[in-house]
Amino acid sequence: MRTTILQIAPRMPTLPQPLPTVRADLQQRLAEAVPYDMAIVGGGATGLGVALDATARGLRVVLIDSHDFAQGTSSRSTKLVHGGVRYLAQGNIGLVQEALHERTLLLNNAPYLAQPLPFVMPTYHWWEMPFYGTGLKMYDVLAGRAGLGGTQLLSRAQTLKHLPTLRPKGLKGGVKYWDGQFNDARLALVLARTAAVQGALLVNYCRATGLIHEQGKVAGVICQDQLTGRVFHLHSRCVVNATGVWVDELRQKDGAALPGKTGATTPAMVAPSQGIHMVVERQFLNADVALMVPKTADGRVLFAVPWLGRVILGTTDTPRHDLARDPLPFPEEVDFILRESARYLRRAPSRSDVKSVWVGLRPLVKPVQNEGNNTKALSREHTVVISRSGMVTVTGGKWTTYRAMAEDVLDKCIQIGLIPPRQSGRTKTLRLLGTDANASAIRPLFEAPGWHSYGSEQDFIRSLPGADDYLCPGLTQAMVRFAARFEYAMTVEDVLARRSRLLFLDARLASELAPRVAEILQEETGASVNVDSFQALAEQYLLKSHKNL
Repeated sequence: MRTTILQIAPRMPTLPQPLPTVRADLQQRLAEAVPYDMAIVGGGATGLGVALDATARGLRVVLIDSHDFAQGTSSRSTKLVHGGVRYLAQGNIGLVQEALHERTLLLNNAPYLAQPLPFVMPTYHWWEMPFYGTGLKMYDVLAGRAGLGGTQLLSRAQTLKHLPTLRPKGLKGGVKYWDGQFNDARLALVLARTAAVQGALLVNYCRATGLIHEQGKVAGVICQDQLTGRVFHLHSRCVVNATGVWVDELRQKDGAALPGKTGATTPAMVAPSQGIHMVVERQFLNADVALMVPKTADGRVLFAVPWLGRVILGTTDTPRHDLARDPLPFPEEVDFILRESARYLRRAPSRSDVKSVWVGLRPLVKPVQNEGNNTKALSREHTVVISRSGMVTVTGGKWTTYRAMAEDVLDKCIQIGLIPPRQSGRTKTLRLLGTDANASAIRPLFEAPGWHSYGSEQDFIRSLPGADDYLCPGLTQAMVRFAARFEYAMTVEDVLARRSRLLFLDARLASELAPRVAEILQEETGASVNVDSFQALAEQYLLKSHKNL
């Protein structure tokens, strides 16, 4: 079975050739003493969405990130573009409606990176089919014209046809519904590059070390290039803190700089929740549909999602009290996913079958008075807060609603007079780089990665040196050179984790390829490239490397 791909809109005007991202040029632009309308700290989904929206409105925009774009939570999602079935069960109708609307916009604006995907929910008790079937029919009603396909009640035989590796014992039938999936890190890069083409200045590996205050109001950002140590002062009429789970760090800096206020009095906004994902071979699911278990033994949701030639198993929802850049899974999380997978799959994956495991931290917004460790009770919605100094902080939300979050931030900034009035809604139909009317550039996202991961830019990349030199299936020397020249890649991790998704698909293979990727990067950038640090990171993605797991 093949996933139905949305109809592509009529051909848009040809976009310019890829914009070079030479580091020296980016630094030279940072050094220019020009006032910005908006300075954004944080290059994840939210910050990049804000940068694109602001630039599309004609504002002068700069965005910096202390690490690589989407290096944190925004590259470690479950890869789903969804309305949120469990939010529907919680009665959060408004959040579901917004997400369903945004889901359609995203699938239309980047169809080679975000696509519809059918899900099948197996039922093992007589009451489950009418109960979940009714709820998912409501999901269809809320989607309206934004629906991707109608919910269907499946017989036992139909369910096993869709999911041939499902355990048949006790199976009554199933419910099929539609949501979407996407390539999160590559979408983040395309957002960054689209904003850059529109005129924004975006720089990764540039840390915000402080804020510029003038007469009690925030007036810019002090930042330091993490590769050279060079310091820059960026003056801006508006500063947006979009650093995800790390927003409280910049909020403390803001509060500490104000007269009569210390950083200690700035209450924390975020209570991080950890979600882990494990990747196994496609054969464990052997389907072009996703498996969704709405209620596991402990009340959580379990997914088995076909993605880039593999299957993602996840996810968990565990409170975490630190903000590690590369958090490790807890032993009980690994046990939970393997145990629950064994309940539903004929051949249960074991630890030795796991090709890669990764962890993401969700920025759940908490009330100041919130106590306890129940992250499921915290808000999944995004929040926009304006400090006494005028710094704008946005956090919470999810990938699917990144565009709506960005629009809310810009509208709020206009409302309180931080930026001049500009028309909103310009990103609703803004096609992202790599998107055109050429349907041949689009392949289903459950297939192994390859040229189609670049959409309409693949022909340009084929013109670069090494187009026929495959480092492994789906990754050529030309793709590495493209990452270095046009996609801000500076390290082996940048290439193998986010430009290519190899680290997330097969950590051991990624480690083996690191030396060759480093050679190509060094040729392109002229800078020394550290292989050892990446190989140490890749070890963390190997489940059996963890002594306690």
